[in-house]
Amino acid sequence: MSRLFRSAADHAAGYRRSLPDRPVGVPIDQSALLDAFSGPLPSAPSPPEQVLADLLAAAGPGLVATAGPRYFGFVIGGALPAATAADILAAGWDQNAHNAVTSPAAIAAEAAAGAWLKDLLGIPPSASTGFVTGCQAANTVGLAAARHQVLADAGWDVERRGLLGAPPIRVIAGDERHATIDRSLRLLGLGTDVVEPVPAGPNGAIDLGSLRSLLRAGSPGPTIVALQAGNVNTGACDRLREACELIHRHGGWAHVDGAFGLWAAAGSATRHLVDGVELADSWACDGHKWLNLPYDSAFAFCARPDVHAAAMSYAAAYLVGSGGAPAGSELTVESSRRARGFAAWAGLRELGRDGVEALVDRCCALARRFADGLASAGFEVVNEVVLNQVLVAFGDDARTDEVVAAVQADGTCWAGGTTWRGRRLMRISVSNATTTEADVDRSIAAITRLAA
Repeated sequence: MSRLFRSAADHAAGYRRSLPDRPVGVPIDQSALLDAFSGPLPSAPSPPEQVLADLLAAAGPGLVATAGPRYFGFVIGGALPAATAADILAAGWDQNAHNAVTSPAAIAAEAAAGAWLKDLLGIPPSASTGFVTGCQAANTVGLAAARHQVLADAGWDVERRGLLGAPPIRVIAGDERHATIDRSLRLLGLGTDVVEPVPAGPNGAIDLGSLRSLLRAGSPGPTIVALQAGNVNTGACDRLREACELIHRHGGWAHVDGAFGLWAAAGSATRHLVDGVELADSWACDGHKWLNLPYDSAFAFCARPDVHAAAMSYAAAYLVGSGGAPAGSELTVESSRRARGFAAWAGLRELGRDGVEALVDRCCALARRFADGLASAGFEVVNEVVLNQVLVAFGDDARTDEVVAAVQADGTCWAGGTTWRGRRLMRISVSNATTTEADVDRSIAAITRLAA
């Protein structure tokens, strides 16, 4: 087993060493890739060493260098060395982080990492933290807690009685909210038609005057408002202090989707963008984006731990270890859970407070370097670059899509396409801890060459 694990770790480390120089993405023959993995399941067992060799051969041609320094798509970060090593240990230890009985160490790591995260993000230390898979799960947990409390305030026990016959819930969210908010509403039985959209301002943050008008116009009753820290296209953050105060004056619950933008709180040049973040009732934030933790890693925070647990926890006669402060699966949508808190703890220890701040500040500076370089080359930067997101047009929509496709096929860097305000644009997200000025300049040169 030691030889097998060492071989896997050596291959993984070799792959990571190759990232600065390997093509970021190249056209893939998906059918050939599927053929390499397919075929009948062998009747006889296979030696683990052969299985590992076969996996390396089959997967190699289909790997995208998302963990590398010139991948700028989908707000995907890299994976810090200590966090990656901790994840290797977590796989070896094979812990079920259900509670402190199934894995005392896993729960202790989550408690410690959760305290550090709240301190970095400006979230009250009394809030609870659930370690989940991504912001889809984190938003679902936050909105489930919101659903529980706003209906409890109206005298309705949604966990026991469900939604049939329940008082109607108002859900107010920005026009430019992330699509995971809508899917969470579907999963929670509220549906997407319930959303009352708030128009966005010039750079994608919600318009506070419109939010105020919506809250005043609606009938009093259960109300949830989904705010955003980090518009998925522009990086813009809603004005959280004013919005939360307004929502609470109307008796509503303020949930913040901060998948990547909540990390603005850790940057010296950006924390003003999330002023008032501590006033919200729940928050969702990713670890595998800007914190550069391995996939998958995200956090669901709630200002009311009792509400968080009421919305998520369950009891069974065979289960032991409940009681005390809510932890583990009492705060997540999963029951059996991998121990992702080890990697979070290790990544935070590797960076430290100063390292997290430097990471956020550096990525924002590199995003501005991207914007300045592409603008100087004659291309149109469409958004105000406030965080790590850059939107670029290369002429009309068709030409922009052609440039995006050429960049993805070239392999020097990888950036995605998006539609914002009715226009097709290249979307550049800078969130990798290993990206340098040289990586940005090399990518600008490649984009300029291909656009020509």
